[in-house]
Amino acid sequence: MSFDPQTLRYDEKGLIPAIAQDHASGQVLMVAWMNADAVARTLESGRVTYWSRSRQAFWVKGESSGHVQKLIDFRIDCDRDCLLVLVEQTGPACHTMRQSCFYTAVRDGVEVELMTPLTDP
Repeated sequence: MSFDPQTLRYDEKGLIPAIAQDHASGQVLMVAWMNADAVARTLESGRVTYWSRSRQAFWVKGESSGHVQKLIDFRIDCDRDCLLVLVEQTGPACHTMRQSCFYTAVRDGVEVELMTPLTDP
């Protein structure tokens, strides 16, 4: 049985959240959005493609930065309304040049920076 991206549960704007996770370390790298075409492009090309809500355009991760996400595994949650893309990440995943977008924690009511940029943004 082949997969049809239309079987996913998209929001009213036709989008579904996609969590990118490093396949080797398990580190959560980022969260972005996909539409049905971005899902199809990701599965066809093996390069993770998102939908940019601000630019209203496709965004192939690493296309301009070189910080590519190669698709290793594509998973759908039980409600079919969220995706998990396991990736091989080249370079930092975050636009702030950190390995992960989740670099701030709140501990005892104080924000703590967990990682510094890998290079100058």
